[in-house]
Amino acid sequence: MENLRFLSEDQVRRLQAEFGTPLFVYDQASLERQAAVALGFPAPFGLTVRYAMKACPSAAVLRVLTEAGLHIDASSGWEVHRAIAAGVPAKRILLTAQQLPEDLAELIGLGTGFNACSLAQLVAFGQACPGQEVSVRLNPGLGSGHSNRTNVGGPSASFGIWHTHLERVVRTAREYDLKITRLHTHIGSGSDPEVWQRCSGLTMNLVRHLPEVTRVNLGGGYKVGRMSTEVSTDLQRAGEPIAAELRRFADQDGRQIHLEIEPGTFFVANAGAVVASVIDIVDTGKEGYSFIKADTGMTEIVRPSMYGAQHPIILLPLEPEKRSTKEYLVVGHCCESGDILTPKPGNPEGLLPRTLTVAQIGDPIVIDGAGAYCAAMSTKNYNSFPEAPEVLLGCDGTFHLVRRRQTLEQVLQNEVVPEFLR
Repeated sequence: MENLRFLSEDQVRRLQAEFGTPLFVYDQASLERQAAVALGFPAPFGLTVRYAMKACPSAAVLRVLTEAGLHIDASSGWEVHRAIAAGVPAKRILLTAQQLPEDLAELIGLGTGFNACSLAQLVAFGQACPGQEVSVRLNPGLGSGHSNRTNVGGPSASFGIWHTHLERVVRTAREYDLKITRLHTHIGSGSDPEVWQRCSGLTMNLVRHLPEVTRVNLGGGYKVGRMSTEVSTDLQRAGEPIAAELRRFADQDGRQIHLEIEPGTFFVANAGAVVASVIDIVDTGKEGYSFIKADTGMTEIVRPSMYGAQHPIILLPLEPEKRSTKEYLVVGHCCESGDILTPKPGNPEGLLPRTLTVAQIGDPIVIDGAGAYCAAMSTKNYNSFPEAPEVLLGCDGTFHLVRRRQTLEQVLQNEVVPEFLR
């Protein structure tokens, strides 16, 4: 059985009573601790650590992490605006997007950095902002991830400019008088550290052909162990070969390259949890399963249904008492057969019961490891369920509401019924 990451049993019961369920909870202390670890990444010639805000774009989380010294990686123009609204200076934001924002020139004018992810994007930037500095994302030719859906490098990935097109990149930059000062690569999420280190060598070989590059961004994708049986990437260990590669390049080329990394999951995965309640308990007979139905699911956490991702699940008695344990499948509240919180690892089609405290309706249930790609990536408003509230647990032990529970009026507010249907 798993244990609570940062909440106590008493705190879980307080949250259930005070805010209702389901709700997200984020831990300030965990966020700051992870930021400090990342800022210690080995980098002999300077380091910038960016938070990949797509993992969890909560304004409160952004404020905690930026005040801890982090910069921001934004994946859309909308994320840029969202970060600025949260108080992040535009000059601390780098935009790396699949879709260019219509107000790209305006964002650049505010001081936002831009990372071109295709030749067409580089041309568009050159037309909008000729004569300026630019960053370029290249696909180094390999990738790695905890599943094919999180692999963003190699020939099957559309992210970045294929590395053999480097000459076309240089030619396009020259046409618009652009100065390429940063090279960016990223191979996947939850990737093998050894593959990631090999990618850094390939990246530095590409830098040799770009004489104005002063910064290299190696992305993120560090493995984070959500389950107690999983091992997280040791950033110091992973970073040492990278630092050695940068020193070797400096000795050979004469350039001391500033390093950038941009983790997302690393900062927030285990700094967030969903507190929910047991709403029903059913079974399918002797040859079947016992099911716990929770008042959460795909509407807050879609990763198990999408990837077969594993999250710690802890069930607590509503009132402190001793109970035995039992094996359960945990499912969500959506009218959807795929709303399963206990799939087999890496197999959303499979089922794997968990040993949990014997359940009763009304008991609080905690899904840990829910800080990254949960609130941000959930199927909000499926079955018309309102968006869950978010609470920040401060370092002083106090709870702060940072997102209110959505109302039905807010769910409906943008719907328009045509006159002929009224």
